Amino acid sequence: MNAPMTQLQSLPTWSEEDRARADHYALLARLFYAPADAALLGAIAQSARSLGQGAGAFPQGWAELGAAAERLGVQAVADEFAALFISVSKPLVMVNASWYLTGFLQEEPLAELRDDLAELGLGRREGVMETEDHLAALAEVMRHLVLTGPDEAGLERQRQFFSRHLAPWYGLFVNALLMAPGADFYARAGSLLQAFFDIERQAFDMV
Repeated sequence: MNAPMTQLQSLPTWSEEDRARADHYALLARLFYAPADAALLGAIAQSARSLGQGAGAFPQGWAELGAAAERLGVQAVADEFAALFISVSKPLVMVNASWYLTGFLQEEPLAELRDDLAELGLGRREGVMETEDHLAALAEVMRHLVLTGPDEAGLERQRQFFSRHLAPWYGLFVNALLMAPGADFYARAGSLLQAFFDIERQAFDMV
C-alpha cells in the first residue's frame, strides 16, 4: 500500500470486531490502489457468500460486489480501473481528498493531513508516487490505527482521523464513481465503501 506503517514490537489483543474493521479497511485500500487480480476477485466472491446475506446496505454491498467479482474477468476489471482512475491529464474519477474538498490537488487539506500523519509517526513511503490523501493511503492509515489502538485512546485517534480526513468527502467520491460512465465493478466497490464508512461514521459519532 502507499501509506507506511510503524512496525510494532508487541501487538495488542484485537477483538473480532476490530479484526473485521481492519480487514475491511485493507480491502478498500487494495481495491482503490491497483486493479483487482484473480486472487482478490476470487476472495471477494467467496467472502460475499457469507457477508452478503441479510438486509441493509452493507450486506447488499457485499453481495453485489461478490456477484461482480464472479461475473467479470481480470482484464475487464483492469480496463475499468484504468478508464476510471488513470489518465495523463485528469482521471474520470479522482481518488484524492484535496480534490473533493477544494477542487484542486495538493492544497491545504493535504498539508493538514501531513501534519496529522507526522504526529502519528507516519509518512509516505520512499518511492511511492501517490500523495498521502489518496483514498488507498487513508484507508491504510485507518487500518493501522485500528490495529495499533484498540484501547480508548486509540479509538479517539481513529475517530479524529476519520472525521477530519475521510468523513467530509467519501460520499462525494462515491457519488462521482456511481455516475461515471462504464463504472461496474468499481461502482459496487464504491457502494461497499459507502456502506462500511457510514457504519464507521455512526459508531464514531457515538464515541
